[in-house]
Amino acid sequence: MADEVVEGLKAKFGEAIKDVHEKSRRRTYITVDSDRLPDIAEYFYKDLDCRLQICTGIHMEHGFEILYHFAIDRADRIISLRVILDLEKPSIESIARRVPAAEWIEREMWELLGIEFRNHPDMRHLLLTDDWLEGNYPLRRDWKDWRGGEHDTSE
Repeated sequence: MADEVVEGLKAKFGEAIKDVHEKSRRRTYITVDSDRLPDIAEYFYKDLDCRLQICTGIHMEHGFEILYHFAIDRADRIISLRVILDLEKPSIESIARRVPAAEWIEREMWELLGIEFRNHPDMRHLLLTDDWLEGNYPLRRDWKDWRGGEHDTSE
C-alpha cells in the first residue's frame, strides 16, 4: 500500500517529493516541498481518505522540522509528511482550512515554537496566556522563561 501511495504522490506532485524513507513496514516518512504541503495534505485527506493523527514540530540546529502524521487505517499504515522550515523566519501555509484536524496543533506550534502558519482560520492562544511575552517560545532551543533567564537545553 505504501508503495502505491508513494508512486501516486510522485506521479501527481513530481519534484515536490524530495525524499522517501521507509522506517518500517507500517511507517513511511516523505519529505515534501513546504510550498506544496497544503496541496499534498489535502490529497492525503480527501483523495486517499487518510486521517491526520497529529503534527509534531521541533526546533533543530538547521531549521524547524514539522511532521504531519497521516494514518491510512484500512492499510494499518502511517505516512508522515516532513517539511523543513527556515531557521530565522519559520513560516508555512496553514493546512487547517483543507484538513480541519490541523487547526489546534498548528496553534500549539505557533505558540510554543513561533512557527507562522499563514492564513490559519483562528490563530489565537490555545495553551499560553494572552499576555504571554511575544517572541518567547518555550519549545525553542534558545528559550528564556518569563523572568528572562536562559534554560540549558543541551540535555
